[in-house]
Amino acid sequence: MGKYFGTDGFRGKAGNVLNSGHAFKIGRYLGWFYSKKHENGERAKIVIGKDTRRSSYTLENALAAGITASGADAYLLHVTTTPSVSFITRDEGFDCGIMVSASHNPYYDNGIKLMNGEGEKMDEDLEAEIEKYIDSEEDFVPYAEEDKIGKTEDFYFGRNRYIGYLSEQAEKSFENCRVALDCSNGSAWMIARAVFDALGAKSQVINNQPNGLNVNLNCGSTHIEGLQKFVVDNMLDVGFAFDGDADRCLAVDEKGNVVNGDKIIYICAKYLKEHNRLPGNTVVVTVMSNFGLFKALDTAGISYEKTKVGDKYVYENMKANGFVLGGEQSGHIIFSKRAHTGDGILTAIMLMNVMIKTQLPLSILAQNCEMYPQVLKNVVVDDKVATLEDPKVQAAVDNCTERLGETGRVLLRASGTEPVLRVMAEAGTDDEAGENVDYIIAAMAQSGHLVEIRK
Repeated sequence: MGKYFGTDGFRGKAGNVLNSGHAFKIGRYLGWFYSKKHENGERAKIVIGKDTRRSSYTLENALAAGITASGADAYLLHVTTTPSVSFITRDEGFDCGIMVSASHNPYYDNGIKLMNGEGEKMDEDLEAEIEKYIDSEEDFVPYAEEDKIGKTEDFYFGRNRYIGYLSEQAEKSFENCRVALDCSNGSAWMIARAVFDALGAKSQVINNQPNGLNVNLNCGSTHIEGLQKFVVDNMLDVGFAFDGDADRCLAVDEKGNVVNGDKIIYICAKYLKEHNRLPGNTVVVTVMSNFGLFKALDTAGISYEKTKVGDKYVYENMKANGFVLGGEQSGHIIFSKRAHTGDGILTAIMLMNVMIKTQLPLSILAQNCEMYPQVLKNVVVDDKVATLEDPKVQAAVDNCTERLGETGRVLLRASGTEPVLRVMAEAGTDDEAGENVDYIIAAMAQSGHLVEIRK
């Protein structure tokens, strides 16, 4: 973790933690860095997308100004999804892709996500160099002059290329399928419907009227209760909820039950295994995936590898080992043969493929993957490492693990950016899970490490 860049870019309150000055310097450095790689006089090309937040326009303009001031060309996709930037970056041969978005965060936050020429999340070493430049008192990056100054171009049609690509991922027509799409007043507000209509679905779209201040506001994948009611009230076959930049997808079955990322992974893994399309018979998940997923995969005879939390780490494992499916409970699902990042709309299409090919409703497909009740509390401590290594805390974790046995688990992990430990337990009931979490937190208090429990 760097000072500014975490596992999913530079993120914080717009105009404060992240402002146009930061964006300008990021653009300056990237324009200079990639221009140096072109020895034949060609200009470096960097593509930029943004979500619907009001601050996204300011950051987009600042990035483009920085890029062109350093002699590279900036191409604007305008309002689009994070996975579309990834797709266009690699498909059109851009040196770098940038997405302006704070994903599932409220409108007053924003972020800058960087991608390499393959549409993958940027190398941490380069992000570290950018951080040094942001904080440097001396501006060592030269300004371009005369005909060396870069230009900004409208690249709107790139979104149509992406829509066409997504439409090709369906294995059969979605004709007669009644589908709800919750676009979270974010990046998917036009794209999702365009794709599903092209595939023949009878689509009904909600939360597709962004005003710059309502992204993720009581809607989308972080507030899925509205979609649950909508699916049931309108007697639809399935609903899909995206987040602000549409790299996540959660589903709702025909009965109004939530089908989270873990269940989506289970359904798709089982389908791929049955059709001999799951290399290594393995999926990649994180340590925070629900215990119920692990049990369901064991029963289905599917192996799994666990990574640190973050779809970045999931993808790295998949790429290194040739695996094709992985993701997180939150709905970041990666189909590595089709995308290099989580893609919410693609995930919805892949789930529709399974439903149509098996001719089974989503509730039946998900029924053998039962989620264990989960309780998670964020605890501020005086020293993360000292707390994790404290004998009393370790003993508390061991006691809970022994007590739960095969009926659940506990997990204690450190936040990468805050003085916080995340205490999680899964068990047969919410009460049992809560008791185990509180037991571990009590051990922290007895050892003198506890500062506060965050709400």
